[in-house]
Amino acid sequence: MMTLRQFRLELGWNVSKLADAAGVTRQSVSAAERGGVIQAETAKAIADALSRAYQREIKPWEIEGLNIR
Repeated sequence: MMTLRQFRLELGWNVSKLADAAGVTRQSVSAAERGGVIQAETAKAIADALSRAYQREIKPWEIEGLNIR
């Protein structure tokens, strides 16, 4: 499994680009990368953005270190 940061860096994206793609705030992405608690809806939005970028389904629980409330 990969962390959110690893997924993001592999895409060559900064935090802002991932936040924009997911439709969430930059602070939410930063918190998620640091292991902060995030809402399930935020985790799904991030996973969906990664899924579109990687052209394969990525579920929130497949992102190592996400702390989903």
